[in-house]
Amino acid sequence: MRETAAVVKRFFFNMEWYNNNMKLRTLFSIIAVVLGSVLLLYLPFVTNTLAYFGFSKTGGMNIIYQNYDGLYYVIPAMTGYVPKAIEALRFEFSLPLEYYAAHLPLYPFFIALLAPFVGSYLVSMIGVNLIFSILLALFFYFFIKNLNLTKHPLFLTVILLFLPRFFVIRSVGAPEPLFLLLVLGSLFFFEKKRYLLAGILGACSVMTKIPGILLFGAYGLVFLERLIKGKSFNLRWLWIGLIPVGLLAVFGLYQMQYNDFFAFFHTGGVVPILYPFSVFNDAGRWVQTVWLEEIVLYFFIYLFAIFMLKDSKYRSLFYFPLLFFIASTFVQHRDLSRYLLPMWPFACIAFEQTLTSQKFRFVFYLLLPAIYLYAWNFLLGNIIPVSDWRPFL
Repeated sequence: MRETAAVVKRFFFNMEWYNNNMKLRTLFSIIAVVLGSVLLLYLPFVTNTLAYFGFSKTGGMNIIYQNYDGLYYVIPAMTGYVPKAIEALRFEFSLPLEYYAAHLPLYPFFIALLAPFVGSYLVSMIGVNLIFSILLALFFYFFIKNLNLTKHPLFLTVILLFLPRFFVIRSVGAPEPLFLLLVLGSLFFFEKKRYLLAGILGACSVMTKIPGILLFGAYGLVFLERLIKGKSFNLRWLWIGLIPVGLLAVFGLYQMQYNDFFAFFHTGGVVPILYPFSVFNDAGRWVQTVWLEEIVLYFFIYLFAIFMLKDSKYRSLFYFPLLFFIASTFVQHRDLSRYLLPMWPFACIAFEQTLTSQKFRFVFYLLLPAIYLYAWNFLLGNIIPVSDWRPFL
């Protein structure tokens, strides 16, 4: 009897077994939140029930496919940026062929990679984003848990996923989840002094979105701080030089396809970088409105988050959002909330005590329906006009 009791006790109270079970439950919980939230978002489009929520507009999954800027990434995935291939497919967009160079190649690469398995570039566009949204959520949980940045990593991961603008972005065709995953991965390995991996992931981030180059500046500031404090130079720091190499690789691709090394800057669609807070000008080409008060709130929140992180022992978690915030203040675009999305994980970390409190949880659950109504409304209005789907099929 004693032996049986000992076996039962070991089975139920063995911490390794319990921890492994908890890890699996956490993993499946995060995946369920990512996929379940998006499927619920799609449901009114699939069932054509948007009218029941008071919307006069309607549409099926085509609305999801048409949301900016997903199709502009599908086209490079289908053509490899080759101008003649783009012309041959006869897309109805009246855009210069160089325009697609504004949409960097790593996300289109994964779309092209997955498309043969799902039978459609449109489905692949969404599928790739969902895959990287799952990986981002799982890695963010690991990131904040491993670095001991919060006592409630699971709920903080949920909060990360439901910033309204990011909720939309991770549900349509967009490179941001991939970009955030690569940025956080690079920062994590940098803090673990795995500089080769930090450099590789940083280079990949630049091949996804140009602001990834700010990692190079952030790491440079960390190294400068270490040198000032009297630490000797480490040759392994040089691996961070791979980050600008990633940008050169993108421009090299454009040289081959467009015969223009700087095609990214000649697209006609590059957002102007003018002067600090230049978004507050309704005459701007990408602004054209005076209704911008929520952008002031974003600036307040993210700048406050930076000050909260200034004493962090993980110095790159301070310098990267600092540089990103400074750069973002120069962007003149109405959708600045999207450009600022890479700041959101750092705000979650900075305000983790408030965001994981019982009071905030209560407010979050009360406002969850509002987040969905915002998302449905946004999806209906933020579409690329498409009448002929044949080139995508």
